[in-house]
Amino acid sequence: MKDDKKRLSHLDGENKAAMVDVSGKAVTTRAATAQVRVKMSPEAFEAVVDQTLEKGAVLNVAQIAGISAAKKTSDLIPLCHPLPLSQISVDFRLQDQDHSVLVEARAKADAKTGVEMEALVAAAVSALTIYDMCKAIDKAITITDLVLLEKTGGKSGTFKRESA
Repeated sequence: MKDDKKRLSHLDGENKAAMVDVSGKAVTTRAATAQVRVKMSPEAFEAVVDQTLEKGAVLNVAQIAGISAAKKTSDLIPLCHPLPLSQISVDFRLQDQDHSVLVEARAKADAKTGVEMEALVAAAVSALTIYDMCKAIDKAITITDLVLLEKTGGKSGTFKRESA
């Protein structure tokens, strides 16, 4: 490997998977925001908006699912460190024009490593929960565009996506 290329941090010198050693890093406040879109039929969208699904209030359940999932990120992603999360939020924007739900998840912690994965997991699981609760009406629901919107803190500083 050339010295001018970045090395993948989860590989050791022999290209084997390894958890990054963060023991020498400083604790800083770190935050990350992720987003995902859930596109569905007009009928399913109407049921979400009107809260008429038999399974319950879709967005309330999806919010709790996302928060719970973020807290379990290190159990789901093998090389993630368990983090002392200080905040997780999951918010939704209903998009009438294309019958979609835009999910935005934010995670925050004072830690030695970032919370990008926690925000991404929260967004993804919230979206999957929406699918699960609406699939009786629309099995063709599409989950798209899972992205990191922004991250702050740590050695690499701030990242902000130009557009999502």
